[in-house]
Amino acid sequence: MILSIESSCDDSSVAVTEIATRKLLFHRKISQDAEHSKYGGVVPELASRLHAVGLPKLLEEAKPYLDDIKAVAVTNEPGLSVTLLEGVAMAQALSIAKALPIIAVNHLKAHIYSLFIEKETSFPMLVLLISGGHTMVVDVQSFEEMRVIASTMDDSFGESFDKTAKMMGLGYPGGPIVEKLASKGDPNRFKMPIPLLHSPKIAFSYSGIKNAVRLLVEQNSPLDEKTKADIAAAFQKAAIAHLLHKCRKIFERTKPKDFAIVGGASANMAVREAFVELCGEYGATLHLADLKYCSDNAAMVGRYALDAYERQIFTDTVTVRVSPKSTAF
Repeated sequence: MILSIESSCDDSSVAVTEIATRKLLFHRKISQDAEHSKYGGVVPELASRLHAVGLPKLLEEAKPYLDDIKAVAVTNEPGLSVTLLEGVAMAQALSIAKALPIIAVNHLKAHIYSLFIEKETSFPMLVLLISGGHTMVVDVQSFEEMRVIASTMDDSFGESFDKTAKMMGLGYPGGPIVEKLASKGDPNRFKMPIPLLHSPKIAFSYSGIKNAVRLLVEQNSPLDEKTKADIAAAFQKAAIAHLLHKCRKIFERTKPKDFAIVGGASANMAVREAFVELCGEYGATLHLADLKYCSDNAAMVGRYALDAYERQIFTDTVTVRVSPKSTAF
């Protein structure tokens, strides 16, 4: 079995995966949403302290499996350095105490492997990764060969939802709140710009949409419930239209047979519906992770670790690495 640990941001998670069968034997997660919501976003130092409390509790729950553990997998990049350190410290302690090798896991690659939890790995594949911190398209040929072919120039898709929610005083995390509100609004009441619409550049940018939301909020304050819903709907429509516009250009160039969407924001149902249509138009098969594995979790870390274990990719010590958004692979 492989024990996996995730602490890259504000979710403490531990999982145990059986090596021979890929079966997920244990998986628990502690969300910190309630603690961070009062601040309108993640406070790194608070998240770190909560991991220091939550991770040992989860490890205690996984205790029945510890005698059969063959390796410890832990997220070490990218993420918040102070929260990554909590998971890495636990992995190092387990490694020393039980003489186990460590598998260092890139958080973004783990998101790609969320597609294969309790399943066989299936590559090549073109992957759109949308999360709170990242927006990128990755050409995945194999475990060893993953290449970013488009990324965000500023804000990420998920980040823009959180900031939109904060500007309208809706709370945190903003993604599901804005999505729910958007379903009740009129997306055509307000006109939102589509970033890089006339640019040949294959990249993403959400700072302009974020600024458009700010202006609408200022122009229509105080916001009534209908106006909030209409702004949310217009914002979501433009945010998804931008994804589709740039991904369509990539589809025309690469003609993918298999396309996937992963990351926390891939749980957005409007995104899923939009890409069902796009993939249908180009004859590509759309792959999606189960909703329960879209957000940060240790199960995806463990699933990536299975393929690393098969290749005997181990380390005795692991260090935290903080990578820029555009070079996180």
